[in-house]
Amino acid sequence: MHEPLLSINRRKVMLSAAAAGVSGLVLGRAFDAPALAQGAATSVAHSMSNAAHYHFRVGDIKATVVSDGLIGGPPRIYASDAPELDLSEALRQAFLPSDYLTLNLNTLLIETGGRRILLEAGAGQTMGQHGGKLFANLAALGLRPDDIDVIVVSHTHPDHVGNLRAADGSKAFPRATVFAPRADWDFFVRGEPDLSYMPVPEEFRRRFGAAIKRSLEPIAKEVELFDAGTEIVPGLTTLVAAGHTPGMATFLVHSGDAQLLLTADLAYHPVVNIDHAWLPGPDRDKETAQAARQRIFDRAASERMLVLGFHYPFPGLGRMLKLDHGYAWVPAHWQV
Repeated sequence: MHEPLLSINRRKVMLSAAAAGVSGLVLGRAFDAPALAQGAATSVAHSMSNAAHYHFRVGDIKATVVSDGLIGGPPRIYASDAPELDLSEALRQAFLPSDYLTLNLNTLLIETGGRRILLEAGAGQTMGQHGGKLFANLAALGLRPDDIDVIVVSHTHPDHVGNLRAADGSKAFPRATVFAPRADWDFFVRGEPDLSYMPVPEEFRRRFGAAIKRSLEPIAKEVELFDAGTEIVPGLTTLVAAGHTPGMATFLVHSGDAQLLLTADLAYHPVVNIDHAWLPGPDRDKETAQAARQRIFDRAASERMLVLGFHYPFPGLGRMLKLDHGYAWVPAHWQV
């Protein structure tokens, strides 16, 4: 039987969650993708010597969050329907800048059944110079690209597939079998996708679409396409979460009674998409994406699951708390 959900004052939860997030790790501010960073203020001094991987377990499965760096852009992109004054106040209350929202790139490495499986490939340099840290951070763990057996991507946006292509155009992970959603492959790769729904300049849309095809080119002949709702390997199940893209999936990692839910791009940042239910501008079908968001967030809250957000402040782990009029994000305490 599930524990009863708590009814908690939203303001208290939001402020305590924001404070908890600060305790883990402080990263520099404006790591901008050039086309999204118009109007962003100058970066404060920063260091990339902070923690870049985080170990934990999901039952018998060894799991490690491995950072690929940072991207970001104007907050309005990620909170498309937010009233201007409300958005500014929410960012101020969370001690975030009003002109730029930093997003992390939290890939997850799981080790199960004698295989190393990477969930999300990361951005590489497709969305700015501050992505592409994955290979150095894997090396810090003693791993080479050919140590990865399987890569599963939730959807085919560049920040999730950019590292699949090496600088010379070859497969960056030479031994890995890559799994990608079939509906995304049909829309972004086999066709010429209409990206007019994206709230960014036309030039960015053009480069965005080209980056998808270019990143996936090295693995195109051997990619394994899946339909969300299927099990990839024992202990890793995909969940239907279409809307952000035609085929986006979320992931459920499970071992015994332990579960970890990866939310992909259902939300970009907890402050604007969880503590406030503002809609991400890059969602292709906002109504379908919102239905998936509510369904999956409800499950995460009712089952008190550990959750990993791909773009949330590193290491991106926490839990969803159901409130009377929405949700609150509660970051998980770091374990030594």
